[in-house]
Amino acid sequence: MQFYLPYAKIFCMNNFEVQQIAKQTFKYLQANIRIGMHLPELRKIAEKKMTELGATSFWYWDVGAFIFSGGDTALSVSGRHYKTAEKVIAENDIIPVDLSPQVGNVWGDFARTIIIENGKVIPSTDRIKNEEWKNGLLAEEKLHGELMNFASPETTFEELYFYMNDLINQSGYKNLDFMGNLGHSIAAKKDDRIYIERGNLARLNSVEYFTFEPHIALPNGRYGYKRENIYYFEKGKLKEL
Repeated sequence: MQFYLPYAKIFCMNNFEVQQIAKQTFKYLQANIRIGMHLPELRKIAEKKMTELGATSFWYWDVGAFIFSGGDTALSVSGRHYKTAEKVIAENDIIPVDLSPQVGNVWGDFARTIIIENGKVIPSTDRIKNEEWKNGLLAEEKLHGELMNFASPETTFEELYFYMNDLINQSGYKNLDFMGNLGHSIAAKKDDRIYIERGNLARLNSVEYFTFEPHIALPNGRYGYKRENIYYFEKGKLKEL
């Protein structure tokens, strides 16, 4: 469902509202993606929808929708160098979508993977027939579930980095991220982000919000999997935004 906001409301959106722009846009893409569509067209549809929902810009190098498909899903590149491939969506396809709406200096950041089998979008992981794809998405869900169990306000970004990378390896996958990190703080400027990485001794509660976005693949696998949420602490308990 589309909604339009008055100018004054747009510039007082909070992080929850901007994250809803991303979540609603992903649902819109699931309903409107078509076999034979080119990825640049899908990106255009996503960015147009986010703008309609109130986004005033896209914080990640002006890329509102970071999209790959098929074998390209195992690629990890910076948004600075990203170009949407002129690939056609196939009857059986895997398409991670990473959305980065911005309103003023407030960000959203949300990623999910669209699975298409026999020409139809599969709405839930348990209904995916391709076992490799299904297991990859289940591994992502497991990682996010373990985050909820493990992370405390006192956990450092580095501790989370080592714990989750060990869990990824124990699960039979590898971390694909080109910088090796697993997420970042939500900031007003790209350069102010701090990362879930080796050497970052800041505690998780030193930032208001942070993302968790493992990008993983089987060691010799063709496909990559990604799932991203924004998290925050409320009364010492980790919650998804």
